[in-house]
Parts: sequence; structure tokens; C-alpha cells
Amino acid sequence: MAQTVVEKKNEKKKGVDAKAILSKFGALFGLLLLIIILSLLTDRFLTINNFMNIANQASINALLALGVLLPILTAGIDLSIGAILGFSVMMMGLVVVNMGANPIIGILVCLAVGAGFGLINGLLLTKLRLPHPFISTLGTMNVARALALIITGAAPIAGFPFLIQYFGSGKVANVIPFSFVLVIIVAVGLHMFLNHTMTGRYIYAIGGNKEAARLSGINVDRILIIVYSISGLMAGLAGLVLVGRVNSAFPLAGLGYELDAIAAVIIGGASLFGGVGTVWGTLIGALIIAVLRNGLNLLGVAADLQLAFIGVVIIAAVYVDVLRQRPRKN
Repeated sequence: MAQTVVEKKNEKKKGVDAKAILSKFGALFGLLLLIIILSLLTDRFLTINNFMNIANQASINALLALGVLLPILTAGIDLSIGAILGFSVMMMGLVVVNMGANPIIGILVCLAVGAGFGLINGLLLTKLRLPHPFISTLGTMNVARALALIITGAAPIAGFPFLIQYFGSGKVANVIPFSFVLVIIVAVGLHMFLNHTMTGRYIYAIGGNKEAARLSGINVDRILIIVYSISGLMAGLAGLVLVGRVNSAFPLAGLGYELDAIAAVIIGGASLFGGVGTVWGTLIGALIIAVLRNGLNLLGVAADLQLAFIGVVIIAAVYVDVLRQRPRKN
């Protein structure tokens, strides 16, 4: 018997609902599935100590990913965050270790340098009218890395005070890594910013349709400058955690970190086409990468094969994003 129009509409609605659920919770389902599989493969995975280790390992990438989420929401990209991290920590090392300044001053310098480079990225994109942030951030990536090498003669700086070390190696209640607590605090703040402020709504609007946002009266240039400044600030904060973990600043710190951060954003459900993505999805994406790396290490998988596994996950996430965008294009 032929289906009625109502039945067909109901089936279509169910399909849409299923797609919406998968789009919203797909990354979480993937993380839970990964945890279950690794728990079955090795008895060393499902332990409190290992989970705390994963949380600590995920912190730097999570902070970078939360920062680069904002440019991606505007259909942009920020390739300079790894190099900004390196330059920020070298400047902090010069101020705190070489010059003997108060560690609070050093922390502020690290964050200010990161935000300053992000501001430059935003100004290059909006005032010079470069065609795509890929160009401007690729340029500042090389500049920041070169400066990090030049100002210290490519020599590392070690011996940071306790306050700075606590950001990367301190523990809350002697169990939970302070670095991950910091990630949660930042994630909550960023979630509130994106979902409960006009600027946050404008960021999504620009990613959805930049020209329409401009015609509706949104100051697109101002929003983009804010977006890239926050991305740089988060790179400085991630650098602070890195230095706290290893008690050393080195010019090549953060090399290649931008790739993992962008991967975490996409795995977490954000779209490279802009306008789609959440803070919590990004955090889950960073955890997926950390859990995968941790599990592969416990299983004794070689480092080169680990890169291949993560590469497959990234390709799959981007392909899902492409499939999700097809109805919009058609």
C-alpha cells in the first residue's frame, strides 16, 4: 500500500532529527566508543591515573583549539598559533629568568605577546584586505618563529619559578591537573561569550554569510580583529601551560601544534565553511586526539603509525563536514 503524504513527511522528519542528533553528539559518541574499545584492548587504560594523564596531555591542544575555533567559525583559519606560542614563551623566559622579573609580570607578558600577534593577524586581514587569513597567518607564523629563534640565539631558557610551573604541573586536590581545570574555566567563559553576547552571535553570523552580516550593519572588521586577538591570546595561555609542564622555554615550542588544534576543532563538529561549531564539541575533539594517542601508546603502536591513525580520523571528520554541507549547497 502506498505511503500517505503524512507518513512520508514523518519519515523525513525522523531522518532530519537523526541527522541533527548525529551532528550535535557525533563527537561525543565517537569519544565514548573510543574509550570502550581501548578499555577492552588494554587493562591499563581504564584507570584514574591514566585518565588524569590524558586530561593533562589534552590541555595544551585544547587551549589552542578553543582559540582557533573562533577564526574557523568565521570561515577563516589561524596557522600562526604554534609559532605565537613559541615566541610568547621565549619573551616570558627573557623577562622572568634572564631579567629576574616577578613571575606575574612574566605571565602577563606571555599573554600580551600572544594577544598582540593575534591583533596583528586581525589587522593584516582587515586593513590590508588580504584575500584569505591563510595568507596573513602563514606570514606571521614565519615571522613569530624567526623572532623566537633570533632573540635568544636559538637557545632554550630554563628555571622558571613555582607559580609558572604550577600552570603545567600543579594539581587540584592532589589529583586533578590544574591545566585541565584551567581548560574547563576557559571553555565555560568562551561558551558564555559565544552564546550570550552580541559579539558571539556576530561571529556565527559572519561565518554563515559574511556579506549579509556586513549589510545588516555588523562591523565585520572589528569582529575579525577580536577573533584573531583571542586566538593569539589562547596561544599565549597554552604556551604558559607548556612551560609549566617542562620548566623550559625553547624557540621551537609549539612547532606543528596548529595542525592538531585545527584537527580537534573539525573532529569536534565545526565546519571549515564557517558558522558551525561549539566550544564543547571542540573540547571533545581535543580529548579524542589525546585519548587516541594515549591508547596507541599503551598498545605499543609505533609513532609513525600513530600519525597515520590520527590522519585517518582527521580525513573522516572533514569528509563528514563536506557531507553535512552538501544540502546547504544544493
